Amino acid sequence: MSSRLFLPVLALVVFFVGATEFMIAPMLTPIGTAFGASPAAASWLISGYALSYALGAPLIGLIAHRIDRRMLLAVALALLAADGLAVAFAPTLGIAIALRVLGGVAAAALIPAVFALIADRLPEARHAEAMGLVMLGMTAGIALGPALAGILTQVFGWRAPFLASAAGCLLLIFPVGQVLRFDGETHAMAVRPRFRGLKRDVLTLLAAKALWNGAAVAAFGLSGEMLRQRFATDTLQTGLSVGFFGVGLAIGNFSVGVAKRMLRGDQALLFAAVLLLILTFAVFLFAPLPLAGALLCLGGWGVALGFAAPASTALIAQRAGDTRGLVLALSESANNLALLAVLSLAAFTLQTMGPIAAGTVLAGGLATGAALLFLDVLVQKRAGKHGNDSCERGYSR
Repeated sequence: MSSRLFLPVLALVVFFVGATEFMIAPMLTPIGTAFGASPAAASWLISGYALSYALGAPLIGLIAHRIDRRMLLAVALALLAADGLAVAFAPTLGIAIALRVLGGVAAAALIPAVFALIADRLPEARHAEAMGLVMLGMTAGIALGPALAGILTQVFGWRAPFLASAAGCLLLIFPVGQVLRFDGETHAMAVRPRFRGLKRDVLTLLAAKALWNGAAVAAFGLSGEMLRQRFATDTLQTGLSVGFFGVGLAIGNFSVGVAKRMLRGDQALLFAAVLLLILTFAVFLFAPLPLAGALLCLGGWGVALGFAAPASTALIAQRAGDTRGLVLALSESANNLALLAVLSLAAFTLQTMGPIAAGTVLAGGLATGAALLFLDVLVQKRAGKHGNDSCERGYSR
């Protein structure tokens, strides 16, 4: 039996992952100004984090089965704290971007380990719901991170959010060790994960998620700057406005279990959520909306991602079977490689050609991911595998 605090503590862990990465969204202009650089250059604080995350996740996935997960989470939280301190005291923007490797490596260890713990400890039927509840922590970090960062930056300067994040990570290390102290037996895997065990339908899901998720997260990372350009919002207003996305994410994460039952499976929920994501994303970027309309679209966009992320993660974990630790790490790596590529291109396009051109880049990533997901649905139906039930065959050896 899992401790009552098992899921809440994991939610707190991923809260700081979300807050550390996305609190930068409303701070691109202040950080760029502080270092004498453009907001596009400052966006490399997000891209650098994503790059180290992408490179680190597969390596950690390959060795995580040999490491006590309690120790892994504690060390990763310490690295995440070090990331905040390092960026806050970096003398130049280039050094700050280089130091973001600490945060990326920490996230590469934390997120797959958290999802693997859920898959190990809870029944398969509860995976999507439990992952959705834990992802409320990530959602809270995404929602509150930009808002609190905007307030702290406005009052104390841009370094304050990084220092606050570092302090929170350090304070969480002890509770993690206490709540997970009974999980020592779960760190060792019965089989060694191998790349050759990955099947085509798993790889299709990985590629699809990387594209639609990477494009959606990249768009969120730039949404603050888009709001600033379209509506002339200041740092505080931008941070609070971006928080609407996080509110939508919370609604989606909290109600993912209900939505799954209504649509009768993770696969149907995932497909519907990605379609909703595309719709709200397109209206936000291309429709001539007032600020209130843009904020409503951000909220709907968040709801869609709140459904899609846990549903896709549960599907991937179920199909991966005994290789779930490695596959979830590969999924996180693919997500962040896509985020790095799309964000870098979209940020450059936003600076040189404006929001509409940047939106076209982001929409292309979303559309390609949705097409791959649709292909997966067709393949599953042709093989006589329907929705979530199709994943129960597993890949155990």
